[in-house]
Amino acid sequence: MSETTGASYAAAGVDIEAGDRAVELMKEWVKKTRRPEVEGLGGLGGFAGLFDASALKRYERPLLASATDGVGTKVDLARQMGVYDTIGHDLVGMVVDDLVVCGAEPLFMTDYICVGKVHPERVAAIVKGIAEGCVLAGCALVGGETAEHPGLLGPDDFDVAGAGTGVVEADRLLGPDRIRKGDAVIAMASSGLHSNGYSLVRHVVFDRAGWSLDRQVEEFGRTLGEELLEPTRIYSLDCLALTRTTEVHGFSHVTGGGLANNLARVVPDSLHATVDRSTWTPGAVFDVVGTAGQVEQLELEKTLNMGVGMIAIVPADSVDAALTTLADRGVDSWVAGEITDRGAHTTGAALTGSYAR
Repeated sequence: MSETTGASYAAAGVDIEAGDRAVELMKEWVKKTRRPEVEGLGGLGGFAGLFDASALKRYERPLLASATDGVGTKVDLARQMGVYDTIGHDLVGMVVDDLVVCGAEPLFMTDYICVGKVHPERVAAIVKGIAEGCVLAGCALVGGETAEHPGLLGPDDFDVAGAGTGVVEADRLLGPDRIRKGDAVIAMASSGLHSNGYSLVRHVVFDRAGWSLDRQVEEFGRTLGEELLEPTRIYSLDCLALTRTTEVHGFSHVTGGGLANNLARVVPDSLHATVDRSTWTPGAVFDVVGTAGQVEQLELEKTLNMGVGMIAIVPADSVDAALTTLADRGVDSWVAGEITDRGAHTTGAALTGSYAR
C-alpha cells in the first residue's frame, strides 16, 4: 500500500516560519519611528496598532485626515535591481504628502506588503525603507501586513501599499476657500520622477529605447536604474514648518496627472493659477525620457512632475518668509506663478512659456 501525504499550507506555497522571521527582522526599524503617543502601547506583531488619542486634547476641534496610496510599477524596477530599502521612502512620501495638503500633521501609518514568496531579509529591507520614510515624515509606523500569494505572484514579485492618518485643527484646515487673487505659487523641487508615470517611463526606456538598468547615462552621471530608483522626496515636515512660520493658503502635491492638473484641484472655480515654465529647468531625467520616447511635451507634463514635487500657495507678502524657511530646511524653491481671476480660462491651472535651459 502506498503512503499519501496530506495537503499543507507549506505545500501550497505559504511559509509561516519565514513570515515570522521577517517580523523579527523588521522590529528594530519600526522602533525607530516611535512617537510619544505610541510608547508603551504594545509592539509589532499585535492584531492592531495603537495610538494614544488623548494627545488630541490640545486641539479645540481636531479633524482627522486619512490617505492611502501605493508606489505603482516602480516596484518592478526595485525587484529587477535587487534594491528593496528605498521603495518604502516612495510609499511614505505618496501618503503623507497627500495628508499635508490640507494642513494635517501625519501621525501614523500602516503598510501592506504582498509577495509571491516571503524572503525575510527582503521584506525587512522594504520595511526598513518605510520606517526611514516615517522618520523623515515625523510619523509612527504602528503596524502592517505581509501577505504571501503563491500562484498569483511569482516568487520574486511584490507590491506595497500604505495608509496614513493625520490631524489638523479645524480652523487651520487648508483648501480652495483660502486661495485668493494675487497669491504667489511657490514650487518645491522634486528629487526626480518620484513615484508616478513609471508605466510610461518603462515603456520608453525598455520597449522603445531598448536600454538596460545598468546602462550608464551621461546626463545622469550614474546608471539608468540608479536614477529611476531615486526615492520620492518627503515634504510633510517642510510644509508644516511653512504653516508655522508664515501664512499659507494651500498646498498641492504633484503626483499622477502632473503639475497643472494637481494644482487645479486646490484652486477655487472663480480663480486660475498660472505657472511660468521659464522659472525652472526640469531635471535631466525628464528630457531623456521625452527624447528617447519622442514623447510630446504635453504628454510628459500630464504624466510626470517635471521637476516640481510640491506647491505652496501663499500671500504675496509671505513669499520672502516662505522661501527663507524652505531654504533653511534645504528645499530648493522658487516663485513659479500666481493666482489670477478665472476670466476666459477653462481650467483651474495652466503652464505658460518655455522651460529654462
